[in-house]
Amino acid sequence: MIGYTSLGTNDLKRSAAFYDELLSMLGASRLMEMSDFIVWGHEQNAPCFSVHVPIDGQPACVGNGVMVALTAANIAEVDAIHAKSLELGGADEGKPGPRGDSGFYAGYFRDPDGNKLNLHCMG
Repeated sequence: MIGYTSLGTNDLKRSAAFYDELLSMLGASRLMEMSDFIVWGHEQNAPCFSVHVPIDGQPACVGNGVMVALTAANIAEVDAIHAKSLELGGADEGKPGPRGDSGFYAGYFRDPDGNKLNLHCMG
């Protein structure tokens, strides 16, 4: 059902460097690139992730309650990517660990623009 998710950025070059590293750890690569956006994914006809400079010319801002959740293969991948996000200038929003007793394991972080993301797996 989901074609792609998109987050705003005020610095496409900085976002590109941040997400190139993180998303490559999930096996994703750039699928499309224009002067105001970049799309990453595994293939064109599958759900993708993108960052965009706002088309209206206004600054990108963070939506309260908005979060993009990315799926990891396992707990080690959640831990590694969460750590890499902090190394690349992201901010911690919840250290990786189990959430509840359903086997859901997640780490939360914000990218350099302040967008909130979750990386999770079913452990």
